[in-house]
Amino acid sequence: MALNPAPTATRPTNPTFDVERARRDTPGTRNVTHLNNAGAALPPVQVTDAVIAHLRRESDIGGYEAAEAAADQVERTYHAIATMIGAGSDEIAVVENATRAWDMAFYGTRFQPGDRILTSHAEYASNVIAMLQVAKRSGATIEVIDNDHTGQLSIADLRRRLDDGPGPVKLVAVTHVPTQGGLVNPAAEIGALTREAGVLYLLDACQSIGQMPVDVEEIGCDLLSATGRKYLRGPRGTGFLYARRDLIENFEPPFLDLHAATWTAPDTYEIRRDARRFENWETNYAAKIGLGVAVDYALSWGVDAIEARVIGLAGRLRAQFNGLEGVRVHDQGQRQCGIVTFTVEGVTAQEVQRQLSERGVNVSVSLVDYARLDLPTRRLPDLVRASVHYYNTDDELDHLIEALPRSR
Repeated sequence: MALNPAPTATRPTNPTFDVERARRDTPGTRNVTHLNNAGAALPPVQVTDAVIAHLRRESDIGGYEAAEAAADQVERTYHAIATMIGAGSDEIAVVENATRAWDMAFYGTRFQPGDRILTSHAEYASNVIAMLQVAKRSGATIEVIDNDHTGQLSIADLRRRLDDGPGPVKLVAVTHVPTQGGLVNPAAEIGALTREAGVLYLLDACQSIGQMPVDVEEIGCDLLSATGRKYLRGPRGTGFLYARRDLIENFEPPFLDLHAATWTAPDTYEIRRDARRFENWETNYAAKIGLGVAVDYALSWGVDAIEARVIGLAGRLRAQFNGLEGVRVHDQGQRQCGIVTFTVEGVTAQEVQRQLSERGVNVSVSLVDYARLDLPTRRLPDLVRASVHYYNTDDELDHLIEALPRSR
């Protein structure tokens, strides 16, 4: 990929946001126009320095000894995540990625024949594959909740399915911000219904954490999974699971080790009582420390301010795309976010991505294979996905538009 220098002038959509500071903290902005933040954002130097410092400590004194010396930094990660989402630190498990976090909660749920799993049209492939496997094993069934006229999950249809059906609803598993489509599902409205019905609610917040406020009490979810590498700007290979305190002991993780449980006698064991029962003993301490630094860094900006900046940039980009012949935006929902999906007439998503990469612009492709309950229903092919963050500038959006291949 050609690393053409990105435009440096900053005409911020939100003039109160210190974009110049954000870009000083983000060396990668000098190399590339990075609009793949829903894939993996550019980390700030504070995160990179923290990770490298711990790796150097490991090389200087040993891995076990470095972990012991950094115990306070590691513990800070739990407190930072808890602060960000309005939880207790005992309700947080730090794991390898969002998929592992989601799987530990999902596979720790006991399903019986006839149990119903409710999910959304915009659900991600990994989640649906797990549902299909568990349904095959257990005899549970999967139902896809209708969308409303805006394209987001229909609260009316969810209410209907919770009130009436062929069997008990065991779980509502929904993605907050889908990988494609730009929408923000009505997570708090879903939570109000599941709480009223006494139904378990698992929220995939992989794309929403870091770009908008997420409060587990306001949302009303019982479980929440998230990643570090996307809008949080943390290291790859990091994620976390929130599990509501009064439900933790209802879940037996799909596997245990000497971190998740204690071997109490030759033929007995006891699972730990906090959310760390979903973790395992061996972990990447440098990345875990980096995740905590990333969360603290986001909190230093204020997540409300981040959301305002991101939404402003995404709205401007959608308006620019709508003014181009042959370019069509495919975002849905009553509320939209920093993910902008589009197609260029006569040019495949992969070719658009390739040509933009040659001009120093990073975007990604949302594949039909990853969204089989959504994109085929909308008769859409693979989509180009441009996902903005607060360190992006209006000039970078102009650079994307200028570098975009024209329709054929």
